[in-house]
Formats: sequence, C-alpha cells, structure tokens
Amino acid sequence: MCFSLYVPVRKDSEEGETMKKVRVQDAVGMVLCHDMTEIVPGKFKGRAFKKGHVVKEEDIEKLLDIGKRYLYVWDLEKGYVHEDDAAQRMVKAAAGANSSYGEPKEGKIELRASCRGVLRINIDLLYELNGLKDVCFSTIHSGKTVEEGKVLAGTRVIPLVTEEDMLLQFEKLCEEKGPLIEVLPFRHTKIGIVTTGSEIADGRIEDKFGPVLKRKAEELDGEIIGQVFPGDEKEEITNAILDFIGQGADMVQVSGGMSVDPDDVTPSAIRDCGGEAVTYGSPVLPGAMFMLSYVKGIPVVGLPGCVMYSKRTVFDLAVPRLLAGEKLTREDFIKMAHGGFCMQCDPCTYPDCGFGR
Repeated sequence: MCFSLYVPVRKDSEEGETMKKVRVQDAVGMVLCHDMTEIVPGKFKGRAFKKGHVVKEEDIEKLLDIGKRYLYVWDLEKGYVHEDDAAQRMVKAAAGANSSYGEPKEGKIELRASCRGVLRINIDLLYELNGLKDVCFSTIHSGKTVEEGKVLAGTRVIPLVTEEDMLLQFEKLCEEKGPLIEVLPFRHTKIGIVTTGSEIADGRIEDKFGPVLKRKAEELDGEIIGQVFPGDEKEEITNAILDFIGQGADMVQVSGGMSVDPDDVTPSAIRDCGGEAVTYGSPVLPGAMFMLSYVKGIPVVGLPGCVMYSKRTVFDLAVPRLLAGEKLTREDFIKMAHGGFCMQCDPCTYPDCGFGR
C-alpha cells in the first residue's frame, strides 16, 4: 500500500516545489530536500545523500540502514523541472557538431570537444540565452584552437527546479538560431609557400620563413606541397601564387615584402591575382601588415616578418580558422582589435591567455 503524508504546504526556497513526507519505499524518483548524514561510530561521519539527490531503487536499503523510514522530498508542481533534467535539456539543445557531454553532476553539465579544431560560439545567442530566467551557461572564448576532450562550456539552472516554459523557450532559441557551440575540425589542407626577397632567391641569406611555416602547418594538419622563391618581381610573385592554385593548393602563404615601403610589392602582387581582397592590415600586434585575399575561392595570405620571429602573431588568430573552413570577413578582423595586443609573456601560455580574446 502506498502511503504518503503531506507536511503543511509551503513554498520553500524554490518556486515550484512543495515539501512532503513519504515512506522511503515510495520515494523513488523524488528529490531530497536536505542533506542526509551517515554516522558509523569510530569510522565515518559525513554526508550520505546530498540535497537535490533523486532517490533511486538501489538507495532504499542504505536509507533504511541509516535509520530513515520516511523522507522529506520535493514534490515538483506541474510545469516545473528538476535542475539535473533541465541541464540535460539545455546542453542537448546547445551542442553543435563535434561537441559532446555526459551526465549532470550537482546540477551542472560540461560540454567538451570531440575532435581537434577551432571552437565557434554564437556569442549573440549565448547572451540571449543567459538573459532567460534561471539560466547559467558559460563558455571559454570563441575562435580558440581546442584539442579533443577540451572543456568548452558548462551549464546549469540557478535554482533546484525551474519552469518548463523557460526550457521550451531555451530549446526554441537554439533550434532557430543555433547551434550555440560547435568545433570546426582541421581539414587536411594543401599549402603552397611563396617566399619573396631577392636576397633569398640569390642565395645571399638563408630562408628562415619556410621552416616556421612548415612547423605551423604540421601543427594544424596542413601539408606543404611546395615552396618557391620568385624574388621581388611583382609579376613573378603573382604567377607563383596562381601556379600553386592551379596545382590544387587549398591555401597560399606569401612571406615577406608586406610593409608600406615602395619596394615591397607583395600586396599589389596578391591583388593582381584578381579575386576578393578582404583586408590589407589588421588591428593585431604583432601582425599589423597581414593581408587576406580570396583568389578563385582559395585564401591567399600575405605574412609580415613578425610571423618568422614572434612566437604568436596574427597568423595564430586567423590562419587556423581559415584551415578549419571559415571564410573570414573584414568584420572578423576588426573584432580582433579587442585582445589583439600580444603581451609576449615569458613563458608563452597561448592559447590559454588573453591574446585574440
């Protein structure tokens, strides 16, 4: 026979909850409204069950062992949802491609990267969701290179229970404007390197740019399909870029000759390839003289000298996103201004720092 005794009804600290007293055997699926302590003389004294715990069938024997014949539990009113169930619904609605999540722990669920790539967060949607009553959804910064298993975000509701209507609104926003969070995986990308400078083409000095770009390509799953040294002749630089595109390159990286000096012709050589010049110049230091153009849909980047000798530059903010398949715009570069000043810390902790954030 099922027996339950209602305590005088009152709204405790949480709206949508009524506290009641029930037999332990009838409490399966109900939510404890206070911590429960277990005492084993001379061995243990501590919390056996936490407030908010959902009673399971396997808990009954232990509850009886610690002297609990009756429990005080929350009786959720119609239209309210427990924090664990709410967190599961929110993270499911928010998770996009290449993100994963587990079970709630103390009402919170974490979202992790399921592959290596670039994190993309719909920031406007993130703000809108956090404007809903009871929602807590926090993330790391968008645009970061993340490894598989990296924690990307955490979510929960503030009270122990929340309104069903809020969750429906949360899910609708994610469906209409989402995904909130996704990871763009690095693709196997073929890269051509055009290294300018007559002093390098003539063998007067050693090329220092190529080894840096090859190392960075390996870090981003890229493959260098060739490197050429056309000197400082604008037409030769243009032809070298177009030749790599003709060979099937997914990106062409042009190093050197990017300043405003009259004899630095790389920007005009890139423009002579045709296509869409997105930007010449970026609000990032180091890396102000960066250039991006799309030639026949292929990104062509002009790289300033700082990429060769500075540990982290505009290269690290822009190129990984391009290799993950993003098509960057002028507005994307403008937004890099906030956090675009590298402090050049020693030791460098990038990407776990404020650069580009």
